[in-house]
Amino acid sequence: MSTVAFADIYERAAARKGGTEALEAMLAESTILTPDALATIPDDRWLSQASKMIFSAGFNWKVVDQKWPAHEVAFDTFVPAAIAHFPDERLHDLASDASIIRHGGKIKSVQDNALWFLRVAETYGSFGAMVGQWPVTDYFSLLAKMKKEGTRLGGTTGQYFLRFMGAPSFIASASVEAALRQNGVIEKALTTKAGQQAAQDACNRWMDESGRSLTTVSRVLAFSTDA
Repeated sequence: MSTVAFADIYERAAARKGGTEALEAMLAESTILTPDALATIPDDRWLSQASKMIFSAGFNWKVVDQKWPAHEVAFDTFVPAAIAHFPDERLHDLASDASIIRHGGKIKSVQDNALWFLRVAETYGSFGAMVGQWPVTDYFSLLAKMKKEGTRLGGTTGQYFLRFMGAPSFIASASVEAALRQNGVIEKALTTKAGQQAAQDACNRWMDESGRSLTTVSRVLAFSTDA
């Protein structure tokens, strides 16, 4: 297990980014919401952002941004209960709708995830309540749940989804993975259970040491390396 202190990683990140003031300005760009604030976000906004991340995967993000208002119309503003009842004919028609990104699998994923969101709401009250209640010290199990129970929400798609919604989040980018290797945290890939557990343990310790959020720890790691 790595014994590198978060203060040392932070110092390297600050040196790379032009000093402490410049680094803090970058870190301030991330919105990090409280559990209560996450729980107040309506499920249609969670489903909209999840869907946007899915449509953005492997696609030009600027194009997705430009077309997203049309997706809001096409998917009835992403209200899960409405989308859950879309007939097959409507999904088929959406696949030929030029106003949105015409990808049959991703279009179907919106309905699949709407149905999942409704099941989550039965247990937790809402999707936002589930995310808000989830222990940040067990973040990778939330990612595993989204991958297993959701559709197309594995990998960095699910991670960016949580980040953009303001949930404390860790992005397993190439630079973060390189920083974890450089600091002796992982030997295997972050896609393995062993790698994820090692990363979780290290991040938990760094959060305790620094009083910083998981999002901040993740971003400092990314800024700390040239890899």
